Amino acid sequence: MAVFESPAAALSGRYPQEPARLRHAFSNDPLFSLEALVALAKELPQSSVEYNAGDVSVDQDPSRTPSNGLSIEETVRRIKDCRSWMALKNVEQVPAYKVALERCLAEIEESARAATGPMEKKLGFIFISSPGSVTPFHMDPEHNILMQMKGTKRFHVFPTDKGVVSDEQHELYHVGEAHRNLKHRPEFDSLAVAHDLHPGDALYVPVKAPHWVKNGPEPSVSFSITWRSRWSLDEARLRIANHWVRERGGDPPPPGAAPLRDKALVFAHKAATKLARPFG
Repeated sequence: MAVFESPAAALSGRYPQEPARLRHAFSNDPLFSLEALVALAKELPQSSVEYNAGDVSVDQDPSRTPSNGLSIEETVRRIKDCRSWMALKNVEQVPAYKVALERCLAEIEESARAATGPMEKKLGFIFISSPGSVTPFHMDPEHNILMQMKGTKRFHVFPTDKGVVSDEQHELYHVGEAHRNLKHRPEFDSLAVAHDLHPGDALYVPVKAPHWVKNGPEPSVSFSITWRSRWSLDEARLRIANHWVRERGGDPPPPGAAPLRDKALVFAHKAATKLARPFG
């Protein structure tokens, strides 16, 4: 049985730079029951479990994110009323979830390969959220399809090309000097598109498209299937190279404004990395 309904048609003309809605038939899979997720949380290394109170602001300062005061197991079991948010990261470390990730991505791979090259760095994330919890405004470096399994959420996606995130912020993110969380500015809200997701819905979120999420009135479980591509990895290399130029007094143009220059810097970064001296 197929996981996605006509994925090529859903992504056509939109991947990799615009959000796209899909439908999936995976929401009743027993891997995503709360009991299974308790077992998964126990099996994952502690470094792969992130959780905190879900009553946070859209532009939450990551250094001040409040704890919920519970254990990992208590958080999952009490997700209906403990007002929390949890991410189980790199779930492909557990064989059954690796199979699930690969099964889902296999149906996307042909469309992705045609536009951005082979899938690389395939990773899976499961998000478990209490009613009304907020995932703050942030960006992620991966191509991401978020599959809604249980409950509902409203997913606010901002464009990648309207100045919501500055070039300097992109660069600092890629050199490890800036957090994924972003400063939310209300004047950008008119640019956002809100997607209401129910079980069986899925949403492709472009690389580093700023977004924030508000959970619905029931506990939510979502499965993010993610990958990198030559296209996304080259963008990251260019941002790192531009940061190197900026630190030395230059004013690099934004990606895409000077394609030949971009290619030269990406090539230079790859060469420097092979020499273990990436723009140091």
